[in-house]
Order: sequence, then structure tokens, then C-alpha cells
Amino acid sequence: MQNSPLTAKVRKDFPILKREIHGHPLAYLDNAATTQKPKCVIDALVNFYEKHNSNISRGVYTLAEEATEIYEDGRETVAKFIGAADSGKIIFSRGTTESINLIAAAWIQPKLKAGDRIIVTEMEHHSNLVPWQLAAQTSGAELLYWPINLESEKSGIGSLDLQKFEEMLKDATKIKQGIRLLAVTAVSNVLGTVNPIAEIVKIAHSHGVPVLVDAAQAAARMPIDVARWDCDFLAFSGHKIYGPTGIGVLYVKNERLEEMQPFQGGGGMIRQVNRQTSTWADAPQKFEAGTPPVAEVYGLTAAVEYLSDIGMQEIQQHEIELTNHALKRFAEFNDLELYGPQDINSRSGVLSFNLRNVHPHDVAQVLDESGIGVRAGHHCTQVLHKRLGIVASVRMSFGLYNNTSEIDLLISELDRCRQLFIE
Repeated sequence: MQNSPLTAKVRKDFPILKREIHGHPLAYLDNAATTQKPKCVIDALVNFYEKHNSNISRGVYTLAEEATEIYEDGRETVAKFIGAADSGKIIFSRGTTESINLIAAAWIQPKLKAGDRIIVTEMEHHSNLVPWQLAAQTSGAELLYWPINLESEKSGIGSLDLQKFEEMLKDATKIKQGIRLLAVTAVSNVLGTVNPIAEIVKIAHSHGVPVLVDAAQAAARMPIDVARWDCDFLAFSGHKIYGPTGIGVLYVKNERLEEMQPFQGGGGMIRQVNRQTSTWADAPQKFEAGTPPVAEVYGLTAAVEYLSDIGMQEIQQHEIELTNHALKRFAEFNDLELYGPQDINSRSGVLSFNLRNVHPHDVAQVLDESGIGVRAGHHCTQVLHKRLGIVASVRMSFGLYNNTSEIDLLISELDRCRQLFIE
């Protein structure tokens, strides 16, 4: 297989890439769903359970102190990774979904009322849509949708029009609608669109609207700087940045932390419990009830350190090269519909497409026969797929270990799909 300098360096770190599927080397191209794990992450999980396993806090014996240090060191590492000056702004959760639900329950639900509005985009994953639907239904509030562009406009197919967003905010002001939040993804998990978060946040804040950023797809693909973006909330999952499942991150600005109520009640999040009332620990512990995912944080720390050692700029450049190669190869097909921006500067390595007259699931099954793993379906974006006028799509998404020869293999197998189902 053809290797770039990066893939040649890192592929040996991922044990699962030694697998064969149906007699073929594994070509794993489903990184938007979850990433594979380097040996250092696997070793961290094993090492914790073999040498440090204990619950954190309050224990004065060695194992408990070690576990507590591992957990809090992880918070520091994650804060640095996303440009947060204070690790106290980092809350650990089970993943992006729980992080967003935490904000819906602990921050917006207590203040939301009938007549209020929440803005979401048409490209949002269900995890950044359904929690706001539930909050709106409970309170009588309403969701407003910021539409995507479908034509070849200056801002590009599958992009968000900033002028349209400004108009939505001005219109809401005119009729005295309270816009309580904008929830927006940094990178679309279908279109691959990279949204200009810093510009979006600046516009939203100029109208007094807080912003939650879903960084589930962005965190492993590009540098993140919450200080530069100035977002109020940011969420991502460990398993999408080469870390374990069951661990997520929620960044919250200080002023928003002070406005949030407890998400769950239990041990670890209290200061004092009386018969009828309780008082709460300071953030972030206030939002981490129960036994925390200490081993998973250890694995997440290893993943973040692994990415940081490589360099997010280098990872982003590698993805740009892969995406550029894929776009050129896809252009060879006159019966392939690709969704999302064509401009390499406006998109990431998440490419969704359909081969005309072939069902996405059939395409994915044929690709699997040659060891190629891709996703087929609506990718938890049914609103977006309806806007695109389709029911499902095939999705290829890159990780730092992928190479151009895997893309070329996929292209050749698409020819086989055509022979099997069309010709």
C-alpha cells in the first residue's frame, strides 16, 4: 500500500490494522463513526486496571491518590488540547451526546419558556438536535433552522450562509423573540463542511446569543482553540479522537458554569447532604455525579497526548491531501453524486455520496467483501438527508492512518458495484 510519511509512521501503532477481512487487508474508512485505537491507549486502559484501579477522591491510601491524580491530570491535558486556560471548565461525560444533554437539562431547561427560540442548523447530528427538541417541547419554545446552501453559491454547496444567520437574528429582535442558544456543529458528519466557528460565534454574541459547538467530528481533524472561538460550550467524544468509548468532554465558559444547575444527583457532586436539602460541590465536580470513568480518562489522556505528539496541523494537512485525492477520483464518475462543498478549503475528510441506481447498503456490502469499511444510512441526520432529497448515503471518512491506496481500492470497487447492479 502507498503510504504518506504520516501513515508510514503511525500505522504500526494500531494493532487492528493487521486484521484481514474476507481475506483482504482491513481498509478502515469509517472514522466519523469511531476511530481505531493506538497501542498506547490500549496499554493505558490495561495499565490502569492492573496497577492503579481505585475510586477517586477522599481515599487517603496510595491507589486512591494515584487514581485521583490520573483523573485530574487528564482534565489538565484535555484543557490544554482545546486551548482552555482553566481545567475547571472541563466536565467529563460519557460522550458528546451526554454533554449536549447536560447543557439542555442543566443550563437551558431551567430558563426556557414559551415563545423562546433555539437555533440549530439543518446539518446537525441527532445528538445536537433531539435534546433541543425535547427542551422546546417541555417549555413551549421553538426550534428555528438555519438552512444550508444547496446551490453553487459563493459560500459553497452544503455550507452555511453567515448573512442569512445575521438576518435570522435581526428578524427575531424585531418581533421580540428571545433567541436563547445557537447549537452548531464545527464539522458536518455527512457533508464534511467545516463551519467558520469563530465568525459564527462573533455574530451570535453581537446579538447576545450563546453558542454550543458540537466538535465531535472536528476534535480529531483540526486544531481547536476555545479561547479564539469564544464559544460558550463545546462537546466532543473520546472514541472519535482515538480514545476509549464511554468518555466525553464538555467545555463550559465560567459565566455559564455559574448559571448551571446539577445535571444528576449522587455521590461526588455534593458538598453537604442534610435530610431535606443538599448543597453542591464546585464545578466541574458539581456535574460529575457517581463513580467517574477513571480508566477511560486515562485512555483519553493517552489519545490526546498521542495526537499532540504528532501535531494537529500535520494531521489536518494529511487529511486535506487524502480529501483532495478522493475528490479528484470521484470526479471520474458521471453517475456518482457527492454531497458537500467541492472546495478543499471548506471541507474535511468526511465524504458522503451515492452511486446512481445502487442502494447505499448494497455499495457498503460490496466494499466490505474487499475489506473496506464504510458507513451506509442516514448517519443520524434525517433532517439533512430530507433536505438533500435522499433517504440514505454512503460515507467514507478518513483517519490519520489512512492512505491514498485505500481510496483507490474503494474507487475500483465502486466500478465493481456498477458492474453488479447497473450494467
